[in-house]
Formats: sequence, structure tokens, C-alpha cells
Amino acid sequence: MAPVPFPSACPAAPRPSWRSFRSPQRARQRRAHHGARSVPLSVPAAPIMASARGGERQALALPSRGGGSGGRAAMEPGESRPAVATTLRALNEALGRPAALWVKESGARNLRHRDFLAPRAALRAAFPGGQVPADVVAGVASVAGPGVLAVRGCEDTPAGLAVRVRRPEAFRRLLGPLPAPGPAPKGRTVLLHVPALRRPDAVPLRPSHLRPLLLADHLARLLRAQGVSVSPVPAVTQEGGREVLRQLRVEWPSGSGHSDLAGTVSALKQALGRSPWAAACEHGLGTSALPEDVICEVHLRGFMEQQDLVGYDPNLGVLHVTEGKLRSVAELQQAALQCMAGGQGSCCIVHVVSCEEEFQQQQLDLLWRILDPGAHTALQKHLVCGPVKVTNPSAPIEADQYFQLRKRQMYEASVMKYGELAQDEAWTEVIDTLTVAAIRFEMLSTAHQSQLTLDLEDSSISTKGTKSGAFVMYNCARLATLFATYQRAVEQVCHLLYRHLPASATSIGTELLLPARRG
Repeated sequence: MAPVPFPSACPAAPRPSWRSFRSPQRARQRRAHHGARSVPLSVPAAPIMASARGGERQALALPSRGGGSGGRAAMEPGESRPAVATTLRALNEALGRPAALWVKESGARNLRHRDFLAPRAALRAAFPGGQVPADVVAGVASVAGPGVLAVRGCEDTPAGLAVRVRRPEAFRRLLGPLPAPGPAPKGRTVLLHVPALRRPDAVPLRPSHLRPLLLADHLARLLRAQGVSVSPVPAVTQEGGREVLRQLRVEWPSGSGHSDLAGTVSALKQALGRSPWAAACEHGLGTSALPEDVICEVHLRGFMEQQDLVGYDPNLGVLHVTEGKLRSVAELQQAALQCMAGGQGSCCIVHVVSCEEEFQQQQLDLLWRILDPGAHTALQKHLVCGPVKVTNPSAPIEADQYFQLRKRQMYEASVMKYGELAQDEAWTEVIDTLTVAAIRFEMLSTAHQSQLTLDLEDSSISTKGTKSGAFVMYNCARLATLFATYQRAVEQVCHLLYRHLPASATSIGTELLLPARRG
């Protein structure tokens, strides 16, 4: 079965490699479907691709937002956003050659004259003498379709075939409001699991824990915007953790820490006693005696080999099962069963973990598969975040301290830009909003599988540095002010000097703000 689209999670980061979004599969199915494998999150608006193989797994099918394979047949013209890859495919098809001849221009000098080029050397290899028939050139100039950039014209130049696109229209389609999502598939839900939130009371949240949390929160917002049901787990029990989530405006369930898991844990213990992969533990005898809290040992390696599971860490061997591990599995089990009991049908489980927690989460993944061979345990996916390196720390910094540091830096940057700010509730709310946006930008602007470096120096937030969230927000505010001022001038006193902007230009800024002088 071909991959089906699955919406993305995070903004403005390059496409990660497939290894960062692991979906362990059976080896025999992998051999039968050579080349089909899970494709990861692609950011910001490209889809996560989850593969469904052998009829055993069901992937979440959602409407494509543009340009991807499989989206052209399902969408009407004009519904999808334009994409370079889709345009390149359409241009190659128009030439009628299997080889990819077109390239996207990137140099400033060449972009003055063209957007795509089929180089003369490639044309010589594809056409006799490098001369492209006139009807083929006309076909290239008339290329159109969902996800295809509108072509302005095609010209045969000494450098090759040059294509220009209608840039104002392309910008409107790229930057305009998102199209209304189509109806979400019935009976589908996503269980977002962030193990970083399952911490003892004595262990506070740190910046390295915020990265998977903010990524999962962003993914949840995008899924809900498309009508997909999302269930976040686990519930946050720490008061300090709840305060951090409130500061960062993360919508996540909270609990008292006394949820009724006893019945589920008891059922899991019974399943553990019946499992051929579990071995009873003996306490207090010999040098190999295990801790008192270990219930039994589970042979994960034997289970993986018997099930032909691939994609897991090769060092997985024997797992010492404790009461805490069973409670973690029980919480996931309850959440998955509640999703399916609510008429949601199948439930896809996505574990959003840091690289430090990846090994432990794979252990729980396999333990859950052993204890519950249901269909939902086979739908587990692992979204692994890279490490977070903190520079210039005077001491290990907690998440709350990190927020307060960025808040103070944002306030000082605003004072430098606008002068002394009034100490009232309105300004406090503005600074809090800017701080949350800056932290989200800082955490999500790097590809999630790459290392993230946090600079905690006092000068790390600035409205002048192009890599900071403050710079992006400051310039967005400047553009909004320019458009608002221009529009007021058009409506009030300057309608003879200034043209009315197109309706979309006041919101996305795709037209030039030039006065139309009379005469």
C-alpha cells in the first residue's frame, strides 16, 4: 500500500531524515514491499508520511495540503498550495522525457529572468540538436494543475528553456489563508505520548524536556485544525510542571497523581504471568539478586526475533519490569481503550521523545506489545528529538528559570526599542506573549532530529538578529503597521494618490506599496 499523508507538526525547519520518525515493521513485510518505509515529519506544512504495509497497519489518511504524491488525484484544481517539487514533475512531463531535466533557479541574477531552467546540455541529450519542438514549448507554457505554480511563459534561450512563473499569484497562493480542511476520516484518533512529563516530584522540568513537549503541542494543534481527535498523555501531576505548561500556554491534561490504574495494572500483571517471554525473579539470594521493586524479567530480544520486528535498538535484551513501568503501560492502555471505546476506531500512538529517552521508550513499546497483542500496540510510532545543549550555564537550569530568563531578555529588548514600558497588566501580557512566541520559535525552528543549542547569555535575544524569534515578530509587526497605515490613508484622505490594494495584499503583503501618482 502506498504511503498516505499525515499532517505535520512544527514550523520552519528542514525535512529530517526518515530515521528520526521510526516505525518498526516486520522484516518479511519489508522484503515484500521493498522501498516502502516510514517517512518523517516534514516541516512546516509538508506531511508526515506513515506507511501502511501488509494490511496489518492502518495509517491516518488526511487531506493533502499540497504538492505531495497522491494529492493530485484527490484534490480539485486550485485547492492545493503550489510546490516546487510538483511544478518540476509537471514540467518534466510536459517535455515528454523520463529524465528530470528542469532545475529551480536560486541565484539572484538568474532569478531576474527565469524561475526554472532546462539547461541546453540536457536538451541536447534529450532532443536532436537540442532543438525543442514548438508544440512541446507551447505545452510547457500551458502547464497547470493542483500544486503547480502558475506559468507566465516559456522561452527558448541560449542557456536552455527558461520558464517564468506568475509571482504575485504564486505568493498569494503560498501566503494566503489555509484552505478549509476537508472532512477528517471517521474513526481515527492520535494518542500523543510525551514521556518527559512523567517525572518524579523531585525532578523538575528542564529545557531539554520542553523540546518534545512543544513539538507534541504544535502537532496536536495542527491535527485538531484538520478535525482529527487528539488525546495527550500522560496527565501532568507536578505543580511545578503545570505552572510551566501554563506559562508556555500548552494545552495539556493535568491530574492529581492518584488516577485509578490499579485494575489495569493488575490485569497487566496477570498477562505478564502468562507470557512465555517473562521469567520470575528470585530476591535476596546470591550476588545476582535483583532489587526488591523488580517484578520479573522480560526477554525483549527473543520477542523481537520471534515477531521479526526491525528498527529497534540492537542492545535491547532483558527488561526488569517494575511497578512504575507497568503503571506507565497501564496509563497508555487506558487512554488507547478510551479512544476506541468512544467510537474512534483505530488509534495511532505517537511517542514524542528526546534522544536520551528513546531507549527506555522502546523498552516500554515492546513490553506493551508483549502484554497486549491488540491492533493498537502495532500502531506505535517514535518521533525522536535531538539533544538540547545549553551554553554558558552557571548551573543546571530548570524550565521555569529558562522562561523567566527569556522573559527578562524580551523586556529589556523591548525597552531598548521602544523606551521604558509601563508596568501595567497590558504590558505584562504583551511581554508574556512575546516570550512564549520566542521560546517556541527557538525550540521549533531547528529540525527536530538535530542538536539544538540554547545560548543563555543576556544578549541572546535581539530584534536585529535574523535568527531570533524577536526579529521575526518585530518585522511582522512593522509590516502589519505599514499595511494598516496605508489602508487608512487610502480610505481617509489619500484615495487620489494611493491605489486600493488587492484584498489579499493587506493581509499577506504580496503587492508593492507604491503611490500611484496622477498624470
